[in-house]
Amino acid sequence: MPLSEQSINSFCSDLASKQPTPGGGASAAMVAAIGAATASMSASYTQRKKDEESGAAEQARTLIAKMNIESLQSMADDDEKAYKDLQSTWKKDCELSAEEIKTIQDKALDVPTVLLEACHERILAIQEFLPQCNPNITSDAKVGIHSLAGAARSAYQTVLVNSPPDELKKRLCGLLIEIAAIEQDLLKLE
Repeated sequence: MPLSEQSINSFCSDLASKQPTPGGGASAAMVAAIGAATASMSASYTQRKKDEESGAAEQARTLIAKMNIESLQSMADDDEKAYKDLQSTWKKDCELSAEEIKTIQDKALDVPTVLLEACHERILAIQEFLPQCNPNITSDAKVGIHSLAGAARSAYQTVLVNSPPDELKKRLCGLLIEIAAIEQDLLKLE
């Protein structure tokens, strides 16, 4: 059964077991999906009559669409497949060509990179929505940001084990720095 279709209990049980997948990359994707769902809930509560009149409800519907929770869940499946494929290249009897191995390695790097970028994009969308969010539930929108930020940092750890080029590391670090600044502003830590 695809990870994206498992119950949370089944996923966590599989994650905790002694097996190669699911692993950290799939975990990061599911945390991202949970963060996006939490932010979507805050937008669902920004659908009152006064929100319709002010235009906030339309912005809330736009945010819900941007969260695209299913795509984040499917990234858990993408990560599992990428890792299984990568593992196959480590076998002594691997008969894949150098080009095929390189394609698999590139995919293993691409999956967490795309996840990190997706988290960043969603965090920016939530940040933009916050001023219009129902004030009784802004904490949930912020929890969405923090969950997505944790998923982005986790995805970066998976990027690092896949030997990214320096240019990619630098670009992704820039996204993480921007995410950290958004979190710092929300938390008001001094």
